[in-house]
Amino acid sequence: MARCLIGCGANEGRPREQLGDALELLRSMPGVSVVAASRLRATRPIGGPAGQEPFVNGAILIDTDLPPADTLGMLTAIENTLHRDRSDRWGPRTIDLDLLLYDDAVLDRADLTVPHPRMTTRRFVLEPCAEIAPDLVHPLTGRTVGELLDNISRPHLHVAVIGVPGSGAPEVAATVADAMLARLVHAPATVPLPNDPDFERRWETALAACAATLREESWPADSHVTVAGFWLGTFLAAAEGRLPVASARSTHDRFATATSRPNVVILLLAEAASLMERLAFRRRTTTSQTDMFSDLVAASAAVVDAPPTDAADTAAMLIELQDRVRARLLGAGDLPDDRPPAVVAIPADDLGQAMSEAIAAVEAMA
Repeated sequence: MARCLIGCGANEGRPREQLGDALELLRSMPGVSVVAASRLRATRPIGGPAGQEPFVNGAILIDTDLPPADTLGMLTAIENTLHRDRSDRWGPRTIDLDLLLYDDAVLDRADLTVPHPRMTTRRFVLEPCAEIAPDLVHPLTGRTVGELLDNISRPHLHVAVIGVPGSGAPEVAATVADAMLARLVHAPATVPLPNDPDFERRWETALAACAATLREESWPADSHVTVAGFWLGTFLAAAEGRLPVASARSTHDRFATATSRPNVVILLLAEAASLMERLAFRRRTTTSQTDMFSDLVAASAAVVDAPPTDAADTAAMLIELQDRVRARLLGAGDLPDDRPPAVVAIPADDLGQAMSEAIAAVEAMA
């Protein structure tokens, strides 16, 4: 039997009655045993269309002998029975049943992602889950549900909005900080590209500059939020294949000691085609016209002595770095010591949508 954690919510029709119906339908399913159900909580809507009614949210812990895909199919069948409308993402709904955790399974498929990719930053999910399963371990973070709730309940949250040059990380970080009235820490230097002939020196200089802005001794203690446009772990990803592993780790740790580590990382993921378009935009635009995607200018300026590259080659280097950062943050298997407790991955090809999703991710922690 697999132990599964299910998030549930509704804000249309008669939410509490519908959630009760969903629980009873779960109890009647063959191969399913309901272990516990949380109290129901009223929460404000996050993201989605304006003017929605408040949600009622809860969590259910079950044991099942169904495999993951069939467990998801069972939840979908219950939603269909209760007339779930899926036409509007994050819109009003009569019922919403999310498979949050399935034992220690890690799946990333078109039809099923487990653990649920947004659960680590959603208070309306973590609070009811921690009520009934505080010691259940999230396999991608190595933290318990209770620890994940504690992580977003810190007095002064550190949220890092990160991505390779051209992903829009500086722009999204500034927008999130403005929306949340948060303190903003810009990246004072850019991670060098792998074709930089002076990679090691520039890598260490940039790492030192970024670490200096995160010193714990100067970190605020008030009940607020700091949004940083970078993460020091990116430097370790950039060093792979360019610097000896032990040497890069030693240098990283020397600068990262006594710095504030992010509670949450928002990882912006861009496609190669988008990066090529943004590189072309920067090459025909002067800094006096706009500073949009200015981190691409900084990255390109650092390789003036390197062999020339076209947009496709530069985009390929950026995608390789992006894949390494993503693996450090979201990969299964051995968990890096510096992996943040909560990570949200957001597509960055539509910058406006990425800004909306990043703001919603931070609002969901409140």
